[in-house]
This record gives sequence, C-alpha cells and structure tokens, in this order.
Amino acid sequence: MVQHFDTLLVNIGQLLPMESKGPKRGKEMSELQLLEHAALGIRDGKVAFIGTMVEADTFTANQMIDCQGKLVTPGLVDPHTHLIFGGSREHEMALKQQGVPYLEILKNGGGILATVEATRAASEEELITKAICHLNRMLSYGVTTIEAKSGYGLDRETEWKQLRAAKAVGEQHPIDIVSTFLGAHAIPTSHRNDPDRFLDEMADMLGEIKEQNLAEFVDIFTETGVFTVEQSRTFLQKAKEKGFGLKLHADEIDPLGGAELAGELGAISADHLVGASDQGIQKMAVAGTIACLLPGTTFYLGKDTYARARDMIDQGLAVTISTDFNPGSSPTENLQLIMSIAALRLKMTPEEIWHAVTVNGAHAIGRGDTAGQLAVGRAADVVVWDAKNYYYVPYHYGVNHVHSVWKKGEVVYERRRAFEGLSISR
Repeated sequence: MVQHFDTLLVNIGQLLPMESKGPKRGKEMSELQLLEHAALGIRDGKVAFIGTMVEADTFTANQMIDCQGKLVTPGLVDPHTHLIFGGSREHEMALKQQGVPYLEILKNGGGILATVEATRAASEEELITKAICHLNRMLSYGVTTIEAKSGYGLDRETEWKQLRAAKAVGEQHPIDIVSTFLGAHAIPTSHRNDPDRFLDEMADMLGEIKEQNLAEFVDIFTETGVFTVEQSRTFLQKAKEKGFGLKLHADEIDPLGGAELAGELGAISADHLVGASDQGIQKMAVAGTIACLLPGTTFYLGKDTYARARDMIDQGLAVTISTDFNPGSSPTENLQLIMSIAALRLKMTPEEIWHAVTVNGAHAIGRGDTAGQLAVGRAADVVVWDAKNYYYVPYHYGVNHVHSVWKKGEVVYERRRAFEGLSISR
C-alpha cells in the first residue's frame, strides 16, 4: 500500500527506535534495538512509519530527506539540570586550581551563595533570556527534553521567580521542560542555626506550587553539611502528601543513606550517588528508583571517585546520565560530552549509554510515555547525527556530532556547513 507523509527520512544507516514499555534495567540496558538501511515517516508532527528502505520503496512525501547513511535516534533527554540561575562563577576556577577548599570559597561569598545572590538580583525577564541561551546550546547537542530545578533562591520570593521563569521558558522554547522544586538545595546563612525552620518555610510553598502547576517533582540535597536523612524524609513526605513526585540529591560525597531513603520513599530517581552504599543500591533496585549519575560533576571538580555504574547495572538498576548543568560544579550543556565520560570513567557500554540518554532519562522525569523513544504515534523528536553508527558518538569526544534536530516533526536546529564553498589557494 502506498503511504504519503509530510516528511520521509530515507537512507538511514542505523536507526535506534529505543522502544520500551518501561525503563531498561540491568542487563536489559545492553539489549539495543537497531534497524539498518532504514526509513522513518512523519505525519502531523508524529512518527507514522518506522521500517526498512525496502518497505518504504513505494512511499511518497512532501519532502524526502536523504540521510546518506547517517545515524538517527530519538531526541536526547537530560534529566537533571539547574537551568534557571543568575550570573556565573568562572573566577572560582583559578581558586580551585590553587587548592582553595570549597568551604573557604563559600565563606568568602563564593560558591552557591554567589549564585543565590546573583539569582536574587536578576529580574524574571533576565532569567528567562539567560535560560533560553542555555537551552539553545542544549538543543544544538541533540537534547529535546530536560528537567529544570529551582534552588538558587533559598527564599520564597526567588524560588517563586525561578519556577515562574522555568514555566515561561517552557512555553517559548522547543525543548520540553519538566520542572522540579529544589528549595531545599542548601541552608541559607539566615537559617544556619535553624535549618528545620527553613525547611518548614519551603514546605509551606508546596500547596500553592501544586495549585499553580509550577513543578511536578520535589528534590532535596541530602548530604553531610546540608540536610540529614531524617530532615529529608520529613520534607519529602510532606511533598508526597501534596501529590509531587520525589527526587533526591543523594550520597554525592558521603554514604549518608540518601539512596536507602530514595528506595524507602519510592522516589522516581536518586541523583549523584557517588557514595551510595551496597544496601542503598539494593533498596533502589527493589523500589524501581532510577539512578541518575552525573559524571561531568565528578570530572569538573577534579575528583577520582565516580559513581559505581557497573555495580548498579549488575544489581538490576535502571541508570540514566545527565549534565547536571549548573554554574558551580558542572557548567556544560553538552550531553554528548557526558556520554563520553560515562564510557571512559563509568565504564558504561555504548548500548547502556544510549539507553541512559533516551528511554531511561525520560522515565526519570516522568516522560516515559512521550520522550526518549521513536514509535508510531509518538511525537517526532528526532536527531540525525553526523555519524554512521551509534558507537561513534561517545567515542569521538568533545565535539558536536549533531547534523539536525527535529521537534514534533519540524527542524529546530541544523548545523551550518561552515566551510561550504570555501576555496583554498595554493
């Protein structure tokens, strides 16, 4: 039967549909679905056909795109970012190189407190403009869905401002944004001696945040020097009662018990997990909590110990990876770079990495039914890569391999051919 499409991508070298009914766990992450010599049809912004070139031989389309043997995948998902913030902290790099401890930087007005000050000083419009700039970079790297956290306000007014800005940006930009309330990101200096009162103030915001649909998830930084397991449990239980999904910044440095708490509460994800214990990993596996690993943060901070991705996968966890884009510990929008670090430092295979940045990333932010997969009837969020196979992208690190990005069937990014027509005289 002859079918007609708005767009038909043909001569695809490798196509990764990534179809799955749920997140890929454990050994499933190595089982990669692959079509070669493939075609993909788009109609009304949705995927309408996936199959071989032989099947598509008689099809017609308003536009026929010759992919010339390139790799085609779903749009990537970045499930942990701190998108909305003011200022930047490039001056701290020299201090870190000199060995100045973070706590000393913090004491002198740097660190997260510097970002808090800049975010408080920025207008909502300034935050929106800055966020769009960062999103444009993410889009150019093949990302079509992200999670965005608040957490650089540490007061009611600025947290509201961040959440409103995230919603406004999501209404203006092609990238889909899932919002998370991270009011409990740190203890502000005004509450240094009474963190419980600060958590009560943040908890008081939950009802109205829910009513205004400004966030779907609530997160908290469970770590030595920030919030204890007990404080985190109380805070997250309040969020759960209000109908929020739960996330944790867990065990980034010390095996405090954040991973165990994530499993106990049925959190959708626990993030960082560099210090996660064996028991914590097991509890997450039983609960179905997804491990969101942030190797770019470990890399940028110059640390030697990375999250134990291999142990987590061997224990049956679903693992995703993310940029952790933020101004202090991971100032990068390049998820492709994180894919390479995951291969080199987390020892993840290419198959595991592709599951991590698509289907598993989508499930880690409650978008498993709309993002991270190419399937008939789903939105046509597609990346065409300047690569012939899926091994190549994490292998050739530090550059952008994206040829073009499609969102809901429309091209939203296409890399310019910078040297096209350039003549070289001898």
